[in-house]
Amino acid sequence: MTKRPEEIALLAESGKLLADVFGYLNGLSLIGMSTMQVNDLVDSFIVNDLGARPASKGQYGYAYALNASRNNVVCHGVPSGEETLQSGDIVNFDITLEKNGFIADSSKTYLVGDVAPLAKRLVQVTYEAMWQGIKAVRPGAQLGDIGHAIERHARRNGYTVVREYCGHGIGREMHEDPQVLHWGKPRTGLTLREGMVFTIEPMLNQGRHAVRTEEDGWTVVTRDGQLSAQFEHTVAVTQNGVRVLTLRAEEKPANRLAPQ
Repeated sequence: MTKRPEEIALLAESGKLLADVFGYLNGLSLIGMSTMQVNDLVDSFIVNDLGARPASKGQYGYAYALNASRNNVVCHGVPSGEETLQSGDIVNFDITLEKNGFIADSSKTYLVGDVAPLAKRLVQVTYEAMWQGIKAVRPGAQLGDIGHAIERHARRNGYTVVREYCGHGIGREMHEDPQVLHWGKPRTGLTLREGMVFTIEPMLNQGRHAVRTEEDGWTVVTRDGQLSAQFEHTVAVTQNGVRVLTLRAEEKPANRLAPQ
């Protein structure tokens, strides 16, 4: 379950490349683009520019380089040539990248064009909730501390946390132990140790936390049709705290409470 320093170094290399993918996405004008166009551009960038592999492609029979989850889609949205991004949308791109046998996983919710204040607030609070969870990571803390920190921040701001999906260990495989819930009680669950590597990826809903899966078997949506947002980072437990392996260029310490 714990990784050796040389393994964490390789995970950090994958994480840096994945951060570069989001830097590339940041430069795209998303309005009018289909989610399949975004997928194809990201696929090409990972393979041809970074010399890496889109790790989700072929995983569990999935055919694409990313998930594109728009508006009321909670997670696992499938790219489509017919789904065109419009001003006012929010869309989460969830991407995994493998380099030298190690996988990094991250996601970011983008504001497309002129987004309504209530939607912006959901995205902002979701980003903050992820960081509240990350701040709880250190040797001797427990998994329940992470979930509690996330859920507390969500509830204080009037949002619910999706319970059916969670963070996970990661390394040579995309999904490893442990499972990292985004809700829970403090001082419960597995005790964190130096060398553990896992994702923290809360999904917050405007309305109820209930979700359902659509007929394609992948796309998960809110049952009440209200908006959902998500952010994700891959983190490593260090001797004194936490290291974010997928930290993006715009995420300087002063900017961590503002999704860019």
